[in-house]
Amino acid sequence: MATENIPLTYKGHPLRRKDNLIYYGSMADKYIILLQIMDTKKVQDLDVATRVAIQLQLTDPELKSRDKVVKKSEKDSLYAAIDVAAVWLDRALSGK
Repeated sequence: MATENIPLTYKGHPLRRKDNLIYYGSMADKYIILLQIMDTKKVQDLDVATRVAIQLQLTDPELKSRDKVVKKSEKDSLYAAIDVAAVWLDRALSGK
């Protein structure tokens, strides 16, 4: 049986993680979400995010990094952050 590398998705959009950064969405689309884990706490032997910064960004490579940010916010858990991110990304990609 062959092992397939199935990417992690949430509500139909891919998730990619690099250290404390999580990219939500596809670079082929006009917008992407950047989730940055700012603070964590230990719960038993796991690190749990307690402060997460959210940014809705344009994927245009011609723009400077500060000009890419369309919206930003901060949440107190990864679940709350990804929930807001999903709404922002769906609205931005649908043009609302």
